[in-house]
Amino acid sequence: MDAIDRSILRELQKDGRLTNQELAQRVGLSPSPCLRRVRQLEQDGAIRGYRALLDPAAVGRGFEVLVSVEVRRDRETVEAFEDALQDLPDVVEAYRLFGSPGCLLRIAVADIETYERLWIEKITALPGVTEVNSQIVMKRIKEPQGLPIGGGAQ
Repeated sequence: MDAIDRSILRELQKDGRLTNQELAQRVGLSPSPCLRRVRQLEQDGAIRGYRALLDPAAVGRGFEVLVSVEVRRDRETVEAFEDALQDLPDVVEAYRLFGSPGCLLRIAVADIETYERLWIEKITALPGVTEVNSQIVMKRIKEPQGLPIGGGAQ
């Protein structure tokens, strides 16, 4: 990956809706080589997809909770827990961690009542769950900005 590829990645992280013409102009290429590079970055897996960033409150999911979960630590239980998480659309991110807690979830729902129902009916019933701790997000201080792309000017 060279400086132009990194520049393409930086620009697309800022605005994934850029036309190829606009992108090419920003990174100093003509459109054809720019498109070839973007397609190669997609094929290589450096670009995994394109998405719109949504306002959680605007789509009825303004109540966010960070949930630490302890799960029994045998392979079968951990795999069953992780598989079951895939069926919970309210869990918008999930991470297996080293140490304690064993798992961290980010949940987005409409309100505290909805979260309580999810907690009682789904989260505590997941395979192997031994402990659940919830931290309600008061305010998001820093929005996701994408990954820092090394090399060249930022």
